[in-house]
Amino acid sequence: MVTKNEIWQLLEQVSDPEIPVLTIVDLGIVREVELEDNHCTITITPTYSGCPAMQVIEKGIEELLEGIISVTVKSTLSPAWTTDWLSENGRNKLREYGIAPPEHEVDKSVLFAAPTVVPCPLCKSSNTKMVSQFGSTACKAHYQCNECMEPFDYFKCLK
Repeated sequence: MVTKNEIWQLLEQVSDPEIPVLTIVDLGIVREVELEDNHCTITITPTYSGCPAMQVIEKGIEELLEGIISVTVKSTLSPAWTTDWLSENGRNKLREYGIAPPEHEVDKSVLFAAPTVVPCPLCKSSNTKMVSQFGSTACKAHYQCNECMEPFDYFKCLK
């Protein structure tokens, strides 16, 4: 019989299809693992409603646990996912992959004209600028470093 802790460890093998260096545990989208008899129910929350990766993630969970335990994957929108749920390990993986992790506060520069400082994940310089509010996916913005001149994605802060 598999334990809840073992299932959590197994879920570390399911990668996010949009950012493959992150697991669904790194992202914090796995909200709950319930065990009853020889059945497991896993509750996940999308990073945003309508996220196209959720079906791939559900299938990945089901395929991973196939033959180990019967599984049901439930999706819930409440509470809404927030970038606060990203693990520190996940934030480090983003940096190493070349994506700036979200700052710990929502960007309110539109209201107060003080832009959020987003350090370059490559050279660590704070001398960066936003090129576009929309990056390679809806959850990222596109930035450029003014020091090393490299472009990079910034994982937007959502609360």
